[in-house]
Amino acid sequence: MRIGIGRDLHRLERGRRLVLGGVVVSECVGCIAHSDGDCLVHGVIDAMLGAMAMPNIGVLFPDSCEKNRGRSSLSMLVEVAEIVAAKGYVLSNADAVIMLEQPKLSPFVGAMRHAIARSCGVGEGSIGIKATTAEGLGHIGESMAIEVVCVCLLKTLVLK
Repeated sequence: MRIGIGRDLHRLERGRRLVLGGVVVSECVGCIAHSDGDCLVHGVIDAMLGAMAMPNIGVLFPDSCEKNRGRSSLSMLVEVAEIVAAKGYVLSNADAVIMLEQPKLSPFVGAMRHAIARSCGVGEGSIGIKATTAEGLGHIGESMAIEVVCVCLLKTLVLK
């Protein structure tokens, strides 16, 4: 088994869409990013890459590459899951905490879990997602930023 941790932080800007876990949760404010800016999926990707002792998402999917402009983060997650599988591992579980003032995310968590699980080839029971606020403190509390922290466990791939 291998354990990894991932963290992603993005500035927020009005007039952008906010995508988390492959789900559009706001059309009013979103992440400033080269890709779709899916902070949640970026955290999962970095946790999986960290568990494999590989470089982070920015090395694998650089923002200097036009191919990654506006790219779906879920497509990157599928690619990372394939890399992990090629090395003999599969995601056992991931647990993420999203820190964001608005919007409230509880109505979207089920769809996020489903999209991430499908992208990794695992059941939804393997994906934990929690949302919290910063109680008005700092850049997150002032709705200027979003942060995600994720931990994951990879297990040896069992071939049938």
